[in-house]
Amino acid sequence: MPNALAYLMLAIWPLVAVWLFARLDPVRALIWGTILPFLLLPPVARFDLPGLPDLDKVNIANLTLLVLVLFQLKARPEFVPKSRLLRGLLVLFVFSPFATVLTNPEGYVVGGRLFPGQRIYDSISFLAYQALAVVPFFLGRHFLAQPQTVRPLLLALVAACLAYSLPMLVEVRLSPQINVWVYGFFQHDFLQMIRQGGFRPIVFLPHGLWVAFFTMMAVVSAAVLIRLDGPDRRPWWLLAFLWLAVVLVLTKTLGALAMALALVPAVLILPPRLMVLIAAGVAAMVITYPLLRGAGLIAVGDIIALVERIDPARAQSFAFRIGNEEALLDRAQIKPWFGWGGYARNLIHDPDTGRLLTVPDGNWIIVLGIFGWTGYLAQFGLLVLPLLRLGRLALARRPGIELPVAGLALIYAANLIELLPNATLMTLTWLIAGALTGQAETLIAARAARAAPPARPRTIL
Repeated sequence: MPNALAYLMLAIWPLVAVWLFARLDPVRALIWGTILPFLLLPPVARFDLPGLPDLDKVNIANLTLLVLVLFQLKARPEFVPKSRLLRGLLVLFVFSPFATVLTNPEGYVVGGRLFPGQRIYDSISFLAYQALAVVPFFLGRHFLAQPQTVRPLLLALVAACLAYSLPMLVEVRLSPQINVWVYGFFQHDFLQMIRQGGFRPIVFLPHGLWVAFFTMMAVVSAAVLIRLDGPDRRPWWLLAFLWLAVVLVLTKTLGALAMALALVPAVLILPPRLMVLIAAGVAAMVITYPLLRGAGLIAVGDIIALVERIDPARAQSFAFRIGNEEALLDRAQIKPWFGWGGYARNLIHDPDTGRLLTVPDGNWIIVLGIFGWTGYLAQFGLLVLPLLRLGRLALARRPGIELPVAGLALIYAANLIELLPNATLMTLTWLIAGALTGQAETLIAARAARAAPPARPRTIL
């Protein structure tokens, strides 16, 4: 159970954010106002308010950012985009839970356990949660839409991970205990943090997978900075890269390490245009993944066999996940359009005892089960759209996409891939999605301006 310090940290975060916005320019204040609560505030701990989403570290940080931008910076982000597709996806994402609630009024009992029906009360909570979730998207689209605003984000990822590597190494050596020492509880299953005869770190994040993936993002960001900066700064970025690469290996997470091995050569060698095209291809694969799985077009057996040759234990874990996904996908098809709603109704339970039989890992199957295809297409449509728009621009002869944007696009594409086996949808994910959306809109506007015919001078008689 969280201690008093955990709730105190949640309560005082808005004051810390006020200080950040007073000391830093808006771009850096937004970036650090997103990264710091993600890394430092307690997981699991929350303030429960009736009829509203729980005020946990994510919702408190997002609500604080919105209030400070509107009232301290007096900025007015464009909450109603000009793009009809983007506008439609946002409306669907925020308001489709109403349909989920209306189509799930019935309760049912499994093994003596009651699974209540959805109420209008629940739809209000769903709506507020969805609206808060996309706050970083809007703010990233407003403040990080220019090419020069991407470098501070890459710098922040590297700097934050360098600092975070110290408690990570403590946990690699002593076991994951920092959240227990500071906030009085362990936030997950301790056995899952034991790996390869040692430990993988978790610090203040929900799972060791999140720590590993964040480290991978920092490693690739350092590689981008190595290529981007001149000879005077390059040795420092090389040292940061090597240090973070060692830390990534010590996180003992095969998926994150494999992504780094694939992305680092790409950001060091490939032209920005090709990097963006690869990221767009990944986005197209992610949005169609459930359809491909349902049609049996993804050879999961071959993937399991490949993983088994690398690490039999990981292959067993992966096969378990695949089996869960298939069972949950079958259940999702019973209510395909708007899903089952909350209260674990999307999961499978033992008919005699009510015991949970399935564990949802991937974000896609969680969204599909709770909100149906409507919710899935809304969320993942929002997430993949910036990469698809950048990919369309990259097909042009002179796309104008700079290296930092292309590197960020690849990092973001890796996050989309990670959402398939794991539920690592972070505030950073939404912030980067908004930033790349803004970058695409800036490039589209610049190209339209270049293509416009010059105005004829007016003749004065």
